[in-house]
Formats: sequence, structure tokens, C-alpha cells
Amino acid sequence: MNPLEPDQQALKTEIADLEQRLQNARQRLNPPHAANGSTPPIPNPPLPVPDPTAVSTLHTLLLLADSALPLGSFAFSSGLESFLAHHPATSVNGSSKPQFQSQSQPQSSLLSTFLPLSLSTLASTSLPYVLAAYREPDRLLELDNDFDASTPCTVARRASTTQGRALLAVWERSFRGHYSGEHITDSTTATASPFPTSPEGQREENDNDNTALKALKTYQSHLHLHPTSLSPSPFTPTPCTHYAPLYGLLCHLLRLPAHTTAYLFLFSHARTVVSAAVRASVLGPYQAQAVLAGAELRERIEGLVWEWEGRGTEEAGQTVPVVDLWVGRHEKLYSRIFNS
Repeated sequence: MNPLEPDQQALKTEIADLEQRLQNARQRLNPPHAANGSTPPIPNPPLPVPDPTAVSTLHTLLLLADSALPLGSFAFSSGLESFLAHHPATSVNGSSKPQFQSQSQPQSSLLSTFLPLSLSTLASTSLPYVLAAYREPDRLLELDNDFDASTPCTVARRASTTQGRALLAVWERSFRGHYSGEHITDSTTATASPFPTSPEGQREENDNDNTALKALKTYQSHLHLHPTSLSPSPFTPTPCTHYAPLYGLLCHLLRLPAHTTAYLFLFSHARTVVSAAVRASVLGPYQAQAVLAGAELRERIEGLVWEWEGRGTEEAGQTVPVVDLWVGRHEKLYSRIFNS
């Protein structure tokens, strides 16, 4: 046996190890993407931390915008069914059939006829009361009574009070435990709100919440005492549970911005009308979604919000009287599938 053989074997092992280390170092110096002429992959930047206030507002907005919100709005067409019955279209074979769209304009005819008039009516008659209750929740009972007095159409009044009661039920059974803020008993407590604001802003929010909750509880106490009868005092109006002022107050409690509240109020009405058109077989589901997604509807709603959000309830009034006629004559229809 050669005495140098073990030493040579050790040297060969060391050389192999050095070559492997050299190859690894070259790979680190010249990665595979450099040989191909490609740029090295850039790691994804970390996602920004979302604003808790924006997340909470978005979550609440999605809850109120959900078509499954149990308000019973699916039972009302807001005068659409009566409008169709009073505007029959003659088909090619000569038969009269209510049609809501023409062949040349299958989607835009909804916006060009009934829906703009209905939105204008809602903005001029109801939106001032929504925003007034939002900004001055302690006037809820007064605003509810004034809205009832300014709604001469019996069918529209009944639809409004029915949806108002449903909205109160949603608040009591679903939202109250999460949004009522009843744990806020001291307006100086700076940790009561889930939103990170300054102590001064926190105290103001708590005071506003307490005022709104107190107004709602007073309203509900009057409602429980006198659910159907007249108020025993001529100076204390009876709650009528109209939808518009209650909607404004609840959006205040849910801490949605005023502009968002107004836009959502009108958009929900547009969605209800479009949904009624689908169930009345005058629009297809894809056409209905195209109407809701159209820029024309967005601009119409935004324009109405800007037009009416600065006006008080003393300026509210019917700007399209024919809509009241369509809604009022709904009960005169020979057959109908909606309550209004």
C-alpha cells in the first residue's frame, strides 16, 4: 500500500469541496435570471394598514346596500306598475302589452322615462327629511309628523310607514347591539368609540350618539304608548314611522357620512324600481344591472344629492305631480303584483 494514498484521498476530497463552494458562490454572483437577460423578481410590497374608520364605514355601507335587508321593499314598485298599466305599448301584431323599453333603446328607456321622474320626486319630497333627521336627531318626532302631513297620497304614505316600521325592526333585532354605543354613558370618555379620533372629536361623537339614541328611545316610547290611537295631547304628535326621517337617524347612528347617506338613499330607491321592472318582466336581469351600472344613473343621483342636500324641509315638495297620480291609482288596477 502506498503511504501517500490516504493523503491524496484527503486532498481530493478537499478539492471537491472547494469546487462545490466555488460553484455555489458563482451561482450567487450570477443568478439564473441574469444569464437569461431577465430582471430579478421584485418582492411584493407589504399591504398598507387600512384606516379603521374607512373600513367600518365601508362595512356599514355594504350592510345597508344589501338587497337582502329585510325592509319589504320588494313588495313595492313605487308607482312603476301603475305607470306601465297607464302607458301600454302596441306590439307588431296589434296587441296592447305594457312595454318598458323600445327596440332601439333597450336599456336607456328606463332612465329616460319613469326612473328619472321617480328619483326627482323622492329627492324633492323625502331627501330633505332624511338629512334633517341626520343632522338634528332630536327633531325626529317633529320631522316624522311633518312628513306625514306633507304626504297627501294614501298609497305612498302607507308604503313609507310600512318600510319605516321594518327599518326600526332591523335596528332593534340586528344593528342595535353592534352600533348603538349604549356603553357610552360619559361624554368625556375618550375610549368609547371604536374610531381613533382626538379626545375633542371623540367627545363630540359621543355627545351626538347620545343625542340620537335619546331621540330614538323617546320616539319608540311614544310609539309603544300610542301605536294606533291619536296622541292624548294636541302638542305631542303621534309617531307615524315614516321611512325617510328614520333612515336619516339610523344612518347617523351607524356613522355614515351625510353625503353617503343621501346617495345611498336614492340609489336604494333606484335599485328597488329596477328590481320591480325585472319582476314585471319588462327588463332582463342583465339589462337591469347595466342600468344600475350606467354613468347616466350615477350622474343623475349625484346631481340630485348636490341639489337637495343643502335645502331644508321647508323647501321640500312634490316636483312631479304625475308620479303621485300613478302611485295613487295603483289600487285602481284590475290586477297587480305589488302593494304600491
